[in-house]
Parts: sequence; C-alpha cells; structure tokens
Amino acid sequence: MNWKQQFPQFEPGLTDLIEKEAVQRSFNAGDIIMRTGQYIKSTVLLLEGRIKIYRENQDGGEFLMYYLQPGQACAVSMICAFQSETSEIQAVAEEDSEVLMIPVHLMDDMMNQYKSWYQFVIQTYRSRFDELLSVVDNIAFRNMDERLEFYLKRYMEQTGKKNLDISHQQIADDLNSSREVISRLLKKMEQRGRVKLHRNMIELTSD
Repeated sequence: MNWKQQFPQFEPGLTDLIEKEAVQRSFNAGDIIMRTGQYIKSTVLLLEGRIKIYRENQDGGEFLMYYLQPGQACAVSMICAFQSETSEIQAVAEEDSEVLMIPVHLMDDMMNQYKSWYQFVIQTYRSRFDELLSVVDNIAFRNMDERLEFYLKRYMEQTGKKNLDISHQQIADDLNSSREVISRLLKKMEQRGRVKLHRNMIELTSD
C-alpha cells in the first residue's frame, strides 16, 4: 500500500526522507516483530494489520500493554531507539501486517528538522501514556471480572468489531490469568446478558 495515505500529516521533506531510507516489511499473523533484549535498529510504524505489544516475565507469563493500529507507531521502540537501549517489550503480529521501519540513526535529525515528526512523536508518547494509565488503574483497582469486561471493551474499540475472534486462552494470557477462570467469568457475563459465547468467537451485546 501507499504508506503516505496512513501518515498524511508528514511534510514533504520528511516523506522524501522516509521514502529514501525506510524499509517496508510484511509479517504474518503470529510473527515476532520485536523481542525482549534485542537492540532496536528501527522505529516501527504500522501500515496494515494489528500488532500486540506486551511484556513477558521470567515464567513466560504475559502482560498486555497495548495494541498498535494502522497509522500508529510503537512508542517503546521510539524510546529505546533514542537512548540506544535494548527492548523491554515484545511485539507480535496479531494479524497479517505491513510495517514501515525507519532506521534509528535518523531519529535525532527528524526530531530537529521536521515539525510534523516532532508532533507525531509527542502525540504517540501522550496517547500511550494515557492508555498505560488506564491499564494500571484497571489492574490496581478492579477485580478480575471488571478487568475482563474492560479488556473486551478495549478490544472492541481497537478492532471496531463486536464479534471478537479471540480464544479464552489468549484472553487469559493477556490478563495473566488462567483459561478456566476466564471461561467461568465469560459464562457469568453471558448469564447477565453482557456477551454471547459462540465457538471460537465472543459477541458483545452491550456497550
């Protein structure tokens, strides 16, 4: 696809630089795009698909941070790129995805020379900060049934779908819980009329 359609706010000089230096790559659903501990060589901008950003503990448990949608960039990769640090997160393609990878050595010049890039980076940091605050509040102040409902609403908002093609196990991984607990809570939500459970799909019935 023409990546400029996803980032119309970028000024002509910036688009010329990105056109010259960036690399467009395709990933299949399930592909690991970024691993914990690896050095960040590029800032990732998502053109198509969806990318899951999460942390993984020593036991292999996952903590979902956020999803990337088309037209967005990975804030964590930006921070690591600026500071020449290794990644503290993992990124996996939830769907077949197209990304634009901008070499990190361009970051300083892009911030200094192009106002549209500076504004894009600041907006990316702000939106991710707000989202992570919501996640922290959700974990700190809500029970698992409330966390599950928050998760499903957030998933719906980010995908634009009320029919969620997501397994009980995936939800459990994202919420650092067990499949049995999630299945039991989903059944309770169904009894209250909040969801309808189908084979390999969850239908949200209320906002």
